[in-house]
Amino acid sequence: MRIAITGGSGFIGRRLAARLLRKAELEKLVLFDVRSLDDAVAADPRVEQISGDIANRVDVDAAIPEGTTDVFHLGAVVSAGAEADFDLGMRVNLDGTRNVLEACRRLSKPPRVVFGSSEAVYGGELPPAIDDATPLYPQTSYGAQKACGELLVSDYSRKGFLDGRALRFPTIVVRPEPNLAASTFASTILREPLLGHPALCPVREDSVMPLMSVRRLLGCIELAWEAPAQALGTHRSLLLPALSVSVREMIAAVGRIGGEEAAKRIAMRPDPAIQRIVDTWPRAVKAERAERMGLHADSSIDSILESFVEDELPKMRTAEV
Repeated sequence: MRIAITGGSGFIGRRLAARLLRKAELEKLVLFDVRSLDDAVAADPRVEQISGDIANRVDVDAAIPEGTTDVFHLGAVVSAGAEADFDLGMRVNLDGTRNVLEACRRLSKPPRVVFGSSEAVYGGELPPAIDDATPLYPQTSYGAQKACGELLVSDYSRKGFLDGRALRFPTIVVRPEPNLAASTFASTILREPLLGHPALCPVREDSVMPLMSVRRLLGCIELAWEAPAQALGTHRSLLLPALSVSVREMIAAVGRIGGEEAAKRIAMRPDPAIQRIVDTWPRAVKAERAERMGLHADSSIDSILESFVEDELPKMRTAEV
């Protein structure tokens, strides 16, 4: 088994890499990104790091050479970043995805490909809960680029060039550091108070969004990757289950997990631009196809925070000392 991960040094990529390295059958793991890691993952002799530009076909071909059996395409410019810089978003999220799929197409044996998509592919007048039949109508450039990527994954799979599956991620928390995603505030208001720092919330307390823990996402990615092609059929896009949580409920959970003083560290500072983006997102998810395949949402916002406290918080506190 020879695997490549685009966005391999990113938030999800490096955690997925650590998980895949537990598999005895893994021979080689290529991490492709604009920067390199310097940690236990990078030290594993099966790991090769390649720095490059996903919009450069030559760079991508080097990361997905002959013999590659599986590809996790996670490299992207995230939501607010793609909205602020249209050309960059198109270059990375659309042209880059096409480069990845073309590299896979040139392999002598079609690889299995997992594409990290997003619930940003939805928009407009949404039902109370999106489901497997909800049509795509993105209201951001990022969402449009991800929707295009899904269609390409489906068509390349139909043609037999690869065995693809596109996973529509909800907002993933708790990120250990901020990024340019419009949803980054959700991690900020959960993470910083537990570290003893103040945090600003740019959206209303009644704002609701589907959430998933990092731990649960990695499990869902692995299950979807291992699923046989017939489990997806001709519809290669899979809506992931998620827990619907309001900002008010997030703040209350911080108080339960970190104490009242932690919750008091969160201050409301409205940002109309962020609020407009958040208002286009789904508020709840009904992912029956994924659940039939064994993929499930977190049980509660408290369980999401507890997994963060166990998996990430001790390392972050040590790094601050």
